[in-house]
This record gives sequence, C-alpha cells and structure tokens, in this order.
Amino acid sequence: MLLLLIFSQWTFGTPLQRLRFNNVALRKLPVDASLERGSRTVRGACFSLVEPQPLLRPRFVAVSPRALALLGLSAEDVLTDPHGPEYLSGSALLPGSEPAAHCYCGHQFGVFAGQLGDGAVCYLGEVAAGADRTDPCDRWEIQVKGAGLTPYSRQSDGRKVLRSSIREFLCSEAMFALGIPTTRAGSLVTSDLYVQRDAFYSGNPRPERCSVVLRIAPTFIRFGSFEIFNPADDFTGRQGPSAGLHDIRAQLLDYVIETFYPEIKTEHTDRKARNAAFFREVTVQTARLVALWQSVGFCHGVLNTDNMSILGLTIDYGPFGFMDRYDPEFVSNASDKKRRYTFEAQPYVCRWNLARLAEALGSELQASTAGSILDEFMPLYRNFYLGNMRRKLGLLRREEPEDEELVEDLLKVMHNTGADFTNTFRLLSSVCCPLVGESGQGDVGTVVDLILEQCASLEELKVANHPTMEPRELEMILSMAETSPGLFNMTANRPEVAKQLEKIGRLKELLETNQEDLKVKQRDDWLIWMNRYRKRLTQECDGMSDPAGVDKERVRIMDSTNPAVVLRNYIAQNAIEWAENGDFSEVQRLLKVLENPYSVPPDLKQPIWPGKKGSCETKGSTRQSVMDSGEKKGTADTVCLPYHTKPPEWAREICVT
Repeated sequence: MLLLLIFSQWTFGTPLQRLRFNNVALRKLPVDASLERGSRTVRGACFSLVEPQPLLRPRFVAVSPRALALLGLSAEDVLTDPHGPEYLSGSALLPGSEPAAHCYCGHQFGVFAGQLGDGAVCYLGEVAAGADRTDPCDRWEIQVKGAGLTPYSRQSDGRKVLRSSIREFLCSEAMFALGIPTTRAGSLVTSDLYVQRDAFYSGNPRPERCSVVLRIAPTFIRFGSFEIFNPADDFTGRQGPSAGLHDIRAQLLDYVIETFYPEIKTEHTDRKARNAAFFREVTVQTARLVALWQSVGFCHGVLNTDNMSILGLTIDYGPFGFMDRYDPEFVSNASDKKRRYTFEAQPYVCRWNLARLAEALGSELQASTAGSILDEFMPLYRNFYLGNMRRKLGLLRREEPEDEELVEDLLKVMHNTGADFTNTFRLLSSVCCPLVGESGQGDVGTVVDLILEQCASLEELKVANHPTMEPRELEMILSMAETSPGLFNMTANRPEVAKQLEKIGRLKELLETNQEDLKVKQRDDWLIWMNRYRKRLTQECDGMSDPAGVDKERVRIMDSTNPAVVLRNYIAQNAIEWAENGDFSEVQRLLKVLENPYSVPPDLKQPIWPGKKGSCETKGSTRQSVMDSGEKKGTADTVCLPYHTKPPEWAREICVT
C-alpha cells in the first residue's frame, strides 16, 4: 500500500500539489509587479507580488481537518506529504500559487494611519472549493501568515511566533465551532528559525520560534482596503497611497460586489442603487457578527478598520479574549491604555468603522444614503442581539416586551456578583419551568448555589471596582464636588465619569462588608432574578399540551447555544507553554475540545504546564500551590483541570498585548 501511495504521488503529484488555483483577484485588480525588497509606498495597486522567505526545518504543530476539507484536503493528505510543512508555510511554492501581499490602510484606535497592508501575510492564491462548498464563488483564498517581509512590513520582520500563531490557529477554529462567521485556519507550522520578541514591552526580549498559520477565507478584503484611496486626513495629514485614483476604487468595488455579492449585482442595474444595497448588506452582516460576539463574551481587542472584513467575518486574531468574570468594561488588549475597545463598546465601534467605510467609498455612495443606512445599524444590532439572548435563556416560543429588561437585569446581577460569563449561562438550563416541576438540579436554590461558585470573591470584586480613570483626573473631578457643585454635576453626567463614580460607590460598599455578608447578598440578588426568570419560563409552557416536552426542547436548545468551553486566555496560554517546550499534544487535544464546545466530556481535563505556579485560596485565607490540590497525571508536577472549570487564580495574571 505504501509503495502504491509513493508511486501515485510520483506519477500524479500529492493532493497538495494537485490543488486547483484560480487566482481571480490578481487578474481583476491592479498588481504591483516589483519585487523590490524593503518597505515602500505602493501606489495604484491592490496587491504586490512578493517572495516568501523559507523557514528553517519547518514542521507541523497541528492541522484542522475541518478547515482543510474546504480545500478538498484531508489531514492525512497534508501530514503525509513530505513537503507539507514547506508548502503550508510558504517555504516552498505550491504549483499554481502566486504569492502576493494586499495593500490596505486603516484607522487605528480612531486615527487614520495611512498605508498599512499585509506586513507578515502572503496571499498564495485562490483554490477551488472541496466538497464543503459554502463559498459563493466556489473557491477559497489561502494565505500564510508569518512568511516574511513584504512592501508593507514597515519596521517589522514579517514573522510571527509560535505564541501568537497558536492563539490565531485555535481561535479561528473555535469561533467556527461556535457558529460565528470567521476566517479559518488549516494548519500551524513552526520551525527552528528564531526572532527576538518583547512580548510585554518590558525591555526584556527573548528568542521565539518563527511559525506560520495557513488562513482560509472567501476573501481577506477589509474596510481598510477601500481606504487606500482616502485623501489627506484633516487630523493626521496622512493620505492613502492611491489617493485620487477613483477608477481603481470603482474597479475594487465592482470586483467585491460581482464576486462576493452576486445577487446584489443581479438585482440592481443602477450603480448608485447597487452600491447602496452593498453597503446595507455589509452593515447587516457586521451587526449580526458583533451581536454574536456579545452573546459569547468575545472581545476582539483591535477593532481598527483594517481588521473589519467586508464579508462580516471575524478577522485578524491578535490580543482577543473571551471574558471570564462578566465585566462590560472588559478590555482584552493590555496595550489599549485608553480603553477604546472595551467589550461593551464593540457595537458602537463597528458602527463607527462602517462610517469610515462609507467615507472611503466617496462618490460611489451618496452621503445621505450612507447616513440613512448607518441609522439602521443599532436597531439591527439590538434585534440580532436580543434574538441571541432569548435563545441563550431558552425563550423560544414567545417574544415578550419584558425580555429585554430581563436580559439587562441578568447582566447587572452577573456584573455585581462577578459571575463567570460562560459557566453562568451554561448553568441556566438546569432551571426547570414551574409547570413541569422541580427536582434535583432543577431546584432554584441548588442552581443558585452552583452559580455562586462561579462568582467572584470579595477581594476580586474590590480589585475589579477600582476606578480606571487617571488618578489625577479623577482627583480633580472629585474636588469639584466641594469647590464647584454645579460644575461637578455637569461633569458627573458624562457617561465615562458616571461610570467611575459608580465604581467608587461600589468599592465603598465592598470595603464596608465581609465575605459572608457578600455571599448572602449575592444569593438574594440571584434568587430575585431567578424567580422572574421562572415566571417567564412559565409563559413558554403555558397552554401547551406537553409542557414537559416543551421544557426538554428548551434545555436542548440552551445547551446547544451556551458553550461549555471557550478559548479562555489561560487555556490558550497553557497550550502555548507546552508547545514552547516541545510538546504539541495539548494544542492538538485542545483543538478537538474546541471543535465540540457544547459537549465536553466531564472527565476530559487539561494537563497544566508544570512551570505554572498558580495558587488558590483556602477557607482559612492561606494560599497553597495549585500543584498541591489538582489531580496528578503523568509526572508528580502535573496538575489536570477540567476545560470548563472557573479559571484558577493565576489566570488573572495573564497579559495579552
């Protein structure tokens, strides 16, 4: 059999070598053909041809069978190919591929940055879809991220390291399994080539392995792709590299609509109407996407216009994070000092980014039309979001006016008690409809006690409620209360100031209580909300001939909507630490867990990297190593934790930039 396989590969080529490329983007859009090395401004082109730089001894860390199937490949096809790691890292060229880098601009943290582009990403081409034909044009763009320098690398070296590559690989596939539109990751390759990285900007760089992720999507064109035509910005003075080239802008717009929104092209013969329909559809897809993010506690971290997909996909996984303790002000990116991209701000930021896209389209889209469509965004978002939250709560048969308030009050209780976002929603399916009866876990008190185990301690809540405003600015505002009450009242009405004052009030309450009294109050708060929830569940079953069957279906829907496991930062970091020490098995195991986030076997546990000296609190307020309390596996130093457990205390120390 082995000889037959070798003969087949020698005669016909391997499955990777037989991939059918049809690189339409490079034929329909202007391409900069210069292979001049070094960063430079690229005018009049949407892509630049590049030469990927090979890795040293590349090898696979993991592959995603589900993502590779999009290309008609199996994991075996890739893993048994003697040149597989080279092909899927850009170290060797696949037959038919045409390496290129995409030119785009972006508003970064609200400021126009001018030319950005694929500084570490290399487009390989567009591959005919496999059996899973979900792409409207039946082909998938494939990229390698971390393949070396391009004209858009600026001061960087065009490389990505194992740490960040593992995060992107795993999260791409985790989001897909959660039902959230996303780019995909087919494989992860690492190497013996090293680069220096200062992960925490602390002045202490260390060598890290160069690694490459194979990314897959219908297209990676983004809002920023249209900003290369922007005129000089009023604030920064920067302009897009192709400013004024309106014919190329029209060419790009035509390509995007004809290729990825063919139904819009078919339905509209008038160009202005066609473009308005396109912008409306992008608005709808973006609203739907961010509503899904909010329903699973996902924070993107860098919601710049260059990280917003024109297809409404989650794109460019950097300092993302899934919330542990629910906090609407959660920021996943430690570099976001001004807290622009908080969890609760994401819908508003997406709307702001859509406004920048409308501006970039210029004369292709009437300003008044764009304004009217933008006015639709928040109502669209709220409708998608409330629909998602109804499913999370099992409110499937009726839409009641009080549902929105029920959701808002749930989140308030979660915030005030520091409840774990993922685990709390997962536990709510244990609440029985009163018309069905209650026993075992269906008892409200039992469920509340389980939720309280997912809530924050007094000390955690004190830390969480420290004001985030600059101390000097906050001190000045507080002094106004005595020196100028009128001015203070005006200032206190500003949303950002009101939040800080609310934190101060909450912190004062916490400083005046103790752990026992806090738990009593938390329990009371949960019981009050839970009784309202059960009344609402009664309405779901009311008048039904088989209320038990209705309730059983509710539980099924809730358990297939509320994941048992998400890619928490500490889970990702644990896999990274194993991999950085030469063991890729946890990355591979974690991928399998994330592929089935709604049904994690209770006995499946993650081995915690032995060097992770975390700690947990005991009832006597003493601290002991997690090493002393976990289930041992393998060596005496290895602790195992369930993937769905509340994060250990040391998880709060993880910093992602």
